[in-house]
Amino acid sequence: MLVTKQTAAAKLTAFLHHELSLAQLVDWAETALLDGEFADQDTDALRFVVSRLGVADVRAFVLTWDDCESLLDRLGYRTRVEVFA
Repeated sequence: MLVTKQTAAAKLTAFLHHELSLAQLVDWAETALLDGEFADQDTDALRFVVSRLGVADVRAFVLTWDDCESLLDRLGYRTRVEVFA
C-alpha cells in the first residue's frame, strides 16, 4: 500500500466527518506503519502524521481538534469549520 499525503488527509478527514471511527483510523495507521510504503518526497511528514494517528487510541495521546488541524497542516492542508442550521 502506497501512503501519500492525500491518503493520510483523506483518512483524517473521514474521521472528522464521523465516517471513520477512531479505532478504524488507528487500525489504518498501524497497518500503514507496518506494511505501507511512504511516498519518497513526503516520507518525514507522512511518518510523523501516521505514527501520531497510530497512537491516538492511547489515553496519553488523545486526538484533539487542534491535533487534527496541525496534522492536516503538516500534510499541506488547511481546515475550515462550517456550522449549518
